[in-house]
Amino acid sequence: MYFAINIQPLDLSIQHYYLRAIYRLSILLLLICNIACSTGHKADRSHLVFRYNEDGNITSLDPAFSRNLENIWATTHLFNGLVQLNDNLEVIPDVAEQWNISADGLVYEFEIREDVYFHKHPGFGNKKTRRVTASDFVYSLKRLLDPQLASPGGWVLQNVKNIEAKNDRQLTITLKKAFPAFLGLLSMRYCSVIPHEIVQLKGVDFRKNPIGTGPFAFKNWEENVKLVLRKNPLYFERDEKGEALPYLEAVAITFVPDKQSEFMLFLQGKLDLLNSLDNSYKDELLTQEGQLSEKYKYKISLQKGPYLNTEYLGFYLDSPSSIIQSPAIREAINIGFDRKKMMTYLRNNIGFEGDKGFIPKGLPGHPENRLLVYQPEKAAALVKNFEKQTAKKARITLATDPNYVDLCEYIQRELQKIGISIEVDVMPPATLKKARSQGKLEMFRSNWIADYPDAENYLSLFYSKNLSPSGPNYTHFKNDTFDSYYQDSFMINDLDKRSKHYKTMDSLAMSKHPLVPLFYDQVVRFTQKGVEGLTLNPINVLKLKKVWKAKSRYK
Repeated sequence: MYFAINIQPLDLSIQHYYLRAIYRLSILLLLICNIACSTGHKADRSHLVFRYNEDGNITSLDPAFSRNLENIWATTHLFNGLVQLNDNLEVIPDVAEQWNISADGLVYEFEIREDVYFHKHPGFGNKKTRRVTASDFVYSLKRLLDPQLASPGGWVLQNVKNIEAKNDRQLTITLKKAFPAFLGLLSMRYCSVIPHEIVQLKGVDFRKNPIGTGPFAFKNWEENVKLVLRKNPLYFERDEKGEALPYLEAVAITFVPDKQSEFMLFLQGKLDLLNSLDNSYKDELLTQEGQLSEKYKYKISLQKGPYLNTEYLGFYLDSPSSIIQSPAIREAINIGFDRKKMMTYLRNNIGFEGDKGFIPKGLPGHPENRLLVYQPEKAAALVKNFEKQTAKKARITLATDPNYVDLCEYIQRELQKIGISIEVDVMPPATLKKARSQGKLEMFRSNWIADYPDAENYLSLFYSKNLSPSGPNYTHFKNDTFDSYYQDSFMINDLDKRSKHYKTMDSLAMSKHPLVPLFYDQVVRFTQKGVEGLTLNPINVLKLKKVWKAKSRYK
């Protein structure tokens, strides 16, 4: 910029005044230009970046440690496995384009794609990448069993006898015994393929510097602050029109621990996704009927769908208490409170009444018929008859953690109406978990979130050989007929037949009332208007490879 000014007639002080003014004006114009350009650039590209927050933080980007949902979401963006699940929980190809299972259900043969490459890294040499082979899966899966690694995912392979690569494209996994849910296990993030040369590269911490094959590649991680992933230009999957995935250029994840602060960031448009529903803002966003509040409909979208999580109250059936031992009292509790009212007033109708069994909605094997109908008169009669026969008052201690006090106090008030006195004992989650496993609680609130998408995962809680503390049978339910059905289920490969078999098992267990199903949970997501292609699934995994943002919303 050039300024021509005649300053001859002016004295020195006035000259200096004008020169300073001109200098400041030039600087101001430059700043305005830079800000405008920067803002315009940012606005033009903001639709290419997907932003969400993890209030629970991320502890590792190594898929071998993808135990919690926070880690699973992050590693889903970065890695692939042999197979994957679609939104209906059906097993579909991933890096393995096809497979064959032997008639006895013991041998699984996979054929590996030839167009899958690892993210670029100098450790691969001049080409900075290489093609994935069957040997990479042998290394990745066997790594889970390494005691020095101490991966929490080692249990996935506890039934595996042998893993072998016949050549670059042929992988064979042999089981010790048939297990129809095994393909579902292989879809878990633990079983992702990773490159041995990068994992073993001196000076590289794979937890913080992951190299996978996923739709996004690692860019930067400032722990407790922000994680940035960038589009993987080598990604092999394409959409239905043959267009390369992903559509987004980047994913930005923040780690704001406070749920209220996260909510405010979302309302300000600084986050594209708000996952789940916190008590601090649920009444602000949702009506009592579970619909999006009218004042937010213009800027926010609501997604709801089944979530493989059953919330329940459990009875410790090895308790010396005659009250806990009484099937009549356990039945009375099951039919003695109004689940519909509970869901309306305490959950804003997020979730489904737990009146059909233990297997949750959204999973094959979920019962169609209501088993647990609210019958307060019958419940009161059962309690009265118990007290008459035993000369004892029906008093029970219910253990819970602070997050579920409102729910337990509701049940306390409802059961008081039918003659059962409930004392609510509130304890820290870790204390509750330990006491539950050790059989120190006569009645406890708990939940079961699916480890893998097969109802066997839920029914394993009733198998007599899975008694806690070594297994998940916290109620210590024992039934020979159920055990026989459970063992038979491993030989049923047909999904429809296996689902019918599971329904029979669920009904049998529920007829003995070892626990009280409360509700089947729902995935609840809030997104900014303009976010497209984001789908739901019953295991609540965040998949961003087909997501895009309407540009007009982010200008």
